[in-house]
Amino acid sequence: MNPTRSDDRIFLRGLTAECLIGFIEWERRVKQTVVVDLELPVDCRRASISDDVADTVDYKRVAKRVLAYIEASEFKLVETLAHRLALLLLEEFGLAWVRISLNKPGAIRNSRDVGVVIERNHADLTAAAAARI
Repeated sequence: MNPTRSDDRIFLRGLTAECLIGFIEWERRVKQTVVVDLELPVDCRRASISDDVADTVDYKRVAKRVLAYIEASEFKLVETLAHRLALLLLEEFGLAWVRISLNKPGAIRNSRDVGVVIERNHADLTAAAAARI
């Protein structure tokens, strides 16, 4: 194993927010619940020695930023929301990669929920920046 690389991760599960999400007309008028699970890379060794949040990913800051972003969003597709959220986290928190599961509970009759699971990394962030030029 590479000593500068770690397989440690922080996860946040079940973050719940309300937003406008959907492409059907009524969905554009009524906020719906989305639930997000995040997985973020972190090397826990330094923080485990210092016992200082400055030496890790502050998951409280991540959660607050995710919730604020989602609640202000108005996307039609969960795919778009998940992708844009991933790019935001990569950029603002300097992450190497992020895995996001985002779902809409009750969106499909006779189903508990529907959603997407995506993973994005710095190559995706670079590609998105190049596309804006």
